[in-house]
Amino acid sequence: MLNDSRHFYIFAALFNQIYHIMKKMMKSAVLVLFLMGMAGGVFAQAPYKHSIGATVGNFNAFSYKTFLANHLALQLDLGYKYTIGSTKYGNMDINSVELNPNLMYEGHFTKGLYGFIGGGVSLGYSWYWGVHDVWFFDTAYRYDYGKFGANGILGLEYKFNIPLTLQLDFRPGYGMLFNEDIDFDYFDWSVNFGVRYTF
Repeated sequence: MLNDSRHFYIFAALFNQIYHIMKKMMKSAVLVLFLMGMAGGVFAQAPYKHSIGATVGNFNAFSYKTFLANHLALQLDLGYKYTIGSTKYGNMDINSVELNPNLMYEGHFTKGLYGFIGGGVSLGYSWYWGVHDVWFFDTAYRYDYGKFGANGILGLEYKFNIPLTLQLDFRPGYGMLFNEDIDFDYFDWSVNFGVRYTF
């Protein structure tokens, strides 16, 4: 019962922090969308319907993106992510296999060039390696966790006249790792370059 109560309060605190993060991102989104409108307005038609490909960078993943409306896109990325996470225990090299769906508003800057902003969540499995001094020998030990997080996404996309699009994005976020023994949060982020075939 004590463990269940502890996990309830941990998840309640997590969702409270996610709410405040998303609230700040929405304020930033209003400013960015205004600047997009000043730069060239929103486009009347989505640059494509579907795209499929990959991202490389901190997040090496299979990537799929579709436009739900002319300016509203959903992107799903599934793969391996490496982050140097800032935690209360110091910086940690955190490895993850995760799913990261993002919902984005996308506006038109100039011919072929688009800007987008939005947010999403991450769900997956994470691990990092620690070192213990055992009988005067340094022994590596692997720590395994479940992962849940929330992130913003901001970037640029260029659509060629051929069925090809390139994307550069930055995803700052808040991550939480948990297992039966310990829970802790960290600053989660990634910088990624994407290449996708459009259809």
